[in-house]
Amino acid sequence: MSTTTPIVNIAAYKFISFDDTTEKRLQFQTVCHELNLKGTILLTPEGINLFLAGVRASIDRFLAWLRSDARFADIEVKESLSDDQPFKRMLVKLKREIITMKMPLIQPEKGRAPAVDAQTLKRWLDEGHDDAGKPVVMMDTRNAFEVDVGTFDDTLDYRIEKFSDFPAVVAAHKDELAGKTVVTFCTGGIRCEKAAIHMQNIGYDSVYQLEGGILKYFEEVGGAHYHGDCFVFDQRTSLTPGLEPSGDLRCKTCDAVVKPHEQLPPDAPMVCPYCAAD
Repeated sequence: MSTTTPIVNIAAYKFISFDDTTEKRLQFQTVCHELNLKGTILLTPEGINLFLAGVRASIDRFLAWLRSDARFADIEVKESLSDDQPFKRMLVKLKREIITMKMPLIQPEKGRAPAVDAQTLKRWLDEGHDDAGKPVVMMDTRNAFEVDVGTFDDTLDYRIEKFSDFPAVVAAHKDELAGKTVVTFCTGGIRCEKAAIHMQNIGYDSVYQLEGGILKYFEEVGGAHYHGDCFVFDQRTSLTPGLEPSGDLRCKTCDAVVKPHEQLPPDAPMVCPYCAAD
């Protein structure tokens, strides 16, 4: 049995008007440094997105501090545990968008698309239809390299390379999904906040977002109707349906074992380092 103090990994976001990001950046940096937290926080005019890791007491103190700001008092957090710190450093960045879609008129703060919780989605997938009797189709909004690590059974995967490609691709396939209920999903739910709204705007008549994404689904119902693991942008590389680090990945091109520390940065193409060296 491990005697090390477990590391608590948290992921959270909230779409909310946030016009003092520059002033707040130093405060976030100071608090995270004092609490010995590592990870990445994005501060944007449309809200906040964060991935942090540290010991339980530090995480709890950070969340208490964050929620003392009325704008973030109700921010929801997804947790997982690891034996080691999965981040190398602490970054607080200023960005234009929480997740880049390049469609500024889509503003989740002003109203979300319908969401389906994990238990309801599992029941729909068990039964093969939603509560209205419509066939349920899963749509992955993540980038292709993330999908390759794991996804829901029989999911629609349009092999996008970046999220800003999603609007045009999903519009081109709208007619194929007439009469069906489409459930969009991603790692933690953030991309679908925008994706599902866009789909409603262009005429999808029955579209939902998976509340909390894959990680919340794993937390609440495990890996039912899901195959593989869930790619995450830290040194754990991917998580199993039990929310445990899955360890090494194997390159689909050269079959080399790619260890977590060899993972490329989140903004780089997913290329095996051994393939890249050839």
